[in-house]
Amino acid sequence: MILCVLFLINSCAPKLTNISPPVEEPQSFSYTGTEVIPEKWWTTFKDTTLNTLIDSALSKNMELAATWQQVLAARAIKKRQASTLWPQVEANARTSLNRPQANFTGGEDIQLGFSASYEFDLWGRLRSAKQAEAFRAQASFYDYQTTALVLSTQIATIWYQLVTAQRQLTLVNQQIETNNDIVKLIQTRFSSGQTRAVDILRQRQLLESTRNIKIGYETDVALLQNQLAVLLGEAPQNNPIPIANDSLPALPPLPETGLPLELIRKRPDVQQAQHLLLAADRDMAEAVRSQYPRLSVSATGQFRSNAYDDLFKEWAYSLAANIVAPLFYGGQIRAEIDRTEALKNQQLYTYGQTVLTSFREVEDALLQEQKQKEQLESLKRQLKLTEKVNRQLKIEFLYGASEYLDVLLSLNQEQQLRRDVISAEQTQLEIRIDLYRALAGSFEIENPATP
Repeated sequence: MILCVLFLINSCAPKLTNISPPVEEPQSFSYTGTEVIPEKWWTTFKDTTLNTLIDSALSKNMELAATWQQVLAARAIKKRQASTLWPQVEANARTSLNRPQANFTGGEDIQLGFSASYEFDLWGRLRSAKQAEAFRAQASFYDYQTTALVLSTQIATIWYQLVTAQRQLTLVNQQIETNNDIVKLIQTRFSSGQTRAVDILRQRQLLESTRNIKIGYETDVALLQNQLAVLLGEAPQNNPIPIANDSLPALPPLPETGLPLELIRKRPDVQQAQHLLLAADRDMAEAVRSQYPRLSVSATGQFRSNAYDDLFKEWAYSLAANIVAPLFYGGQIRAEIDRTEALKNQQLYTYGQTVLTSFREVEDALLQEQKQKEQLESLKRQLKLTEKVNRQLKIEFLYGASEYLDVLLSLNQEQQLRRDVISAEQTQLEIRIDLYRALAGSFEIENPATP
């Protein structure tokens, strides 16, 4: 009869289940390619400098190292909780001296003993607590992998922003040289009465404007080098990051997006949310099982004497069993069950939101890449037309058929379009990096960051 009651109570306790996200079954993504994303997604760019930078960051970045320590702490908590399933054994020793001796024969009290206790996990309450901490430890590891993934995308983005800023700086230096040559040319024509003084002033104004743009790009280069150094775990003033590349890599083919359900299994941030939900589920199970009686046993043994020579001649022990059943706690246990149930539901909706966000990030990146490609092609067509217009206006100006103002405006537009094309190429590359981040799963790190 007792065994039947125990079985029924244990059957009513919540069991561990694989909880699905509370979202509708997703359809396939809007676009897909054929290229499989490698585990280390950044190798698709075939940039040895980028590979070196990311490998260095994964071993030296301070934030990543701090996150790894969180993983170690979570694993230690898991081991601590698992210890509750084992007997707890302690040893004790005590000696005291009493004066005057007449109050205590021999004047000394020497004790040496041990104690042990053990709680039978009849309903799985302790196992539920152990499982909860195991899920939290795994969630902490997924958080570490998410941090590593984000770090790799930050390094790639900032590195190519740095390359682009250096390209812009090289281009604007060429434009400054061109504008300065034109100023000299107009001054020569002004001396022969072929142009007006205002044309010289306008060209000088364009020259100064271009020099001001150069200052902005010089600032960008320095700031990006500082950001990159900090991500690499280095002081920015010590070793400025050298810029070896003078061009952006060719955009790899569009990667295969796969099925949305595969994305749920791959992305570490989604896995983290799922494991936090499973941990909350086990917390609720522990709270439910706290309603049931607890059975524990204990044992003590002790040697005691008034002299060291007689310490091991006599000893005593005791064995005890204890059962505790909650009868009236003023609603405390019910409130704890309600609290853990609410937290579980909170984690369930957080998990669902994380899944939806992962889908949106993929869709956003796919759409942005398509539109950015169209925009870049449009900018290149505009640049070709502007070059033709500029050449024609220069010819007309030399023969007196056009005002220099038209030439100046066309020149300014051409120079701006050249800078816009470089910026658009950088944006296109950043969108692809975002797509890799949205689609990529976790990757193995040989040596966790330990600066």
